[in-house]
Amino acid sequence: MRLKNQIAIVTGGASGFGESISHAFTAEGAAVVVADLNAEKGEQVAAALVAKGHRALFCRTDVTRTADMAQLVETTVQQFGRLDVMVNNAGISHANQPMLNVSEAEFDRIFQVNVKSLYLSAVHCVPVFRRQRSGCFINIGSTAAVRPRPGLTWYNGSKGAVVLITKSMAVELAPDNIRANAINPAIADTPLLTTFMGGADTPENRAKFTASIPLGRLGRSTDVANAAVFFADPASEFVTGVCMEVDGGRCI
Repeated sequence: MRLKNQIAIVTGGASGFGESISHAFTAEGAAVVVADLNAEKGEQVAAALVAKGHRALFCRTDVTRTADMAQLVETTVQQFGRLDVMVNNAGISHANQPMLNVSEAEFDRIFQVNVKSLYLSAVHCVPVFRRQRSGCFINIGSTAAVRPRPGLTWYNGSKGAVVLITKSMAVELAPDNIRANAINPAIADTPLLTTFMGGADTPENRAKFTASIPLGRLGRSTDVANAAVFFADPASEFVTGVCMEVDGGRCI
């Protein structure tokens, strides 16, 4: 198994990319802490993993609160003895709309969830990784950071920050043998799909978005999960600072 004996946290692990990453990691031998605000769904995901014979637990977490992130990391280390992989997957967006229609409160929330969470994860994970002399951050960015769509300006900006922060983390933390990589998914069939579309999930709306993807389909959460396994795999020990598009060719 590629991730045998690895211990991972997956934020936003109760649905979408995070749920698929949690399943992919445990299938490869990792123990996973599912972190999410949605306690009911998070408990269900963790229970489903345990029912399959995997090691998993749920920890209710608001990734914008330092106390929550501290408790998340502490719980993980207490339960499993170490932490190898931090997947910063939790993210939100405003609906596709003109940039000036987005409220200040909504703007603030987007940057708290999508960007501040990376700061807080570093504050609480880096000391653990430094003690171990190893660790891996996997940050979920977006093709919005590379080839932005109109109507998503502030979300695009938050994901641009994720990409640059990932590269900077990789350079600064390399002497401690800590890696940082990012995954940039294309629009995918996840709970945020209609938010990105700015309208109903209809065949017509899907066609507008798939037309911009050379491989001719929307992304799947499993596409992102497979990329996350690659970055978490100890065999990728020389890979850091990479921001990989998982996008069916959209950014070409």
